[in-house]
Amino acid sequence: MTRSGGLLEPLLATDLEIGELDELQFEVGEGPSSLAAATSSPVLEADLAGVAAGRRWPGFAAAATDRGIRGAFAFPVTAGAAKLGVLTVYRREPGPLKGDQVADALVFADAIFVLALDHRQGVSADLDGVIETAFTARRAEVHQAAGRLASMQSISVTDALARLRAHAFSSGKSLHTVAIDVMADRLRLDADLAPPGHEPNTTDNEPDEKEQEED
Repeated sequence: MTRSGGLLEPLLATDLEIGELDELQFEVGEGPSSLAAATSSPVLEADLAGVAAGRRWPGFAAAATDRGIRGAFAFPVTAGAAKLGVLTVYRREPGPLKGDQVADALVFADAIFVLALDHRQGVSADLDGVIETAFTARRAEVHQAAGRLASMQSISVTDALARLRAHAFSSGKSLHTVAIDVMADRLRLDADLAPPGHEPNTTDNEPDEKEQEED
């Protein structure tokens, strides 16, 4: 499901591997689901190992291919301007979906929208309320860590989240683990900002002997 700012929260995955793929999209900040949510149009990628996919989503495409996933197809769950979420399906073999498969996916996406509204007693329900109640606390630590990092470094929350994602991807840790470490003061990402050849937490700010003599 999606809400303002383009954030996506997995609501249901058919198995653990699919859940990891959606988590991967969140960690690297790219992928078919977020693109479908942003454009309100289906995103049909027939070969994640292809050049086009690599240029579009360099982090996600490579990682998904390493997991044996070759196709990714994301269908927005929308009605007009109302955006509820995205239905994303994957396949291990490269190749486009058939026409009837695309039609079936669009029907399922529409059905999800209707069922979500029906769960809230019909189309008169506040869509923002539908979306907000679906978001869980699974990523609360990530957003809290982004807020804390933004405050500490005087940067935007968007930039702070990007910094968390970058560290998670480069270190091989999950984004959740990085966020927990930041919140527990076990990790200071400002060290990652030091220019090449510069070691953080040194005595660079201390005057050298010549300056001391002049004083």
